[in-house]
Amino acid sequence: MSGKENCYNNAATETLFKPVKAELIWTHRWETRRKAEVAIFEYINGFYNPRRRHSPLGWKSPGAFDGKLA
Repeated sequence: MSGKENCYNNAATETLFKPVKAELIWTHRWETRRKAEVAIFEYINGFYNPRRRHSPLGWKSPGAFDGKLA
């Protein structure tokens, strides 16, 4: 992060955190912190990155977008 009051430096981070919070964090409870960490890791690496549709990719999943390039 850069300096104080720079609203542009966290836009990419918020693009990830908002869906994670809305689709996972606010809808589940875990018994331990470790279980929450594992669930978040699995969500990001198992769903958000490879399968979730992203607007910069024309609302295609990264896999579908990469397949179109090949």
